[in-house]
Amino acid sequence: MTGPKTNERPGTRATLRGYHMSASKARVVLNLIRNEDVNTAREILAGTTREAADVIGKVLASAVANAVNNDSMNADELYVSAAFADEGITMKRFTPRARGRAGKIRKRACHITVIVSRLDEDRLEVLRAARSAQAAASRTRRVASSRRRADQTASLNKRETAAAVAAEELENQVENEAVETDVATNDVTAEVDTAVEETVVEETSTDETVSENATEEQN
Repeated sequence: MTGPKTNERPGTRATLRGYHMSASKARVVLNLIRNEDVNTAREILAGTTREAADVIGKVLASAVANAVNNDSMNADELYVSAAFADEGITMKRFTPRARGRAGKIRKRACHITVIVSRLDEDRLEVLRAARSAQAAASRTRRVASSRRRADQTASLNKRETAAAVAAEELENQVENEAVETDVATNDVTAEVDTAVEETVVEETSTDETVSENATEEQN
């Protein structure tokens, strides 16, 4: 016994008619998202490089919007229950060939249909558990990243504090050396002054002695 007819399948649908692409090319992408939840289907289409992925993504978004606005469904609880592409009109063109013949060109088109439905309770429980685990893992990563940034900031502050202390100690050391140099310079200056004074006194005494000797010789 065959399945339900195309127009009798349950769910909320969106259809794009007469798109200029062969149905076989569209079916390759539709096979990737069939029976997947809406978020997973969007991720698959975003990572697919085929031209049909962009078009099917728009049809999927239209089907989800119809389900939310017309049937009051939750977008996070939907999945792609059916997705198919039917043959559309084929435009016939011709191109010149050798010996006066004509080559046939077939410009094909297709009708793309995406149907979304609500997940059953079992799949919803599994999906919710997976999302909770993903949220917990994301929160754990955020907390770890925040702690790592805090540790880096604390380490940077410690290095800055250590550098400031080292600079202050170096400045104090330079000041102490300058003070010691000034004291040593003053001591040397005092010694030189003392030596000069002693030399002057000795010269004065010598001059006086010479003068006295000269006076005694004259007498």
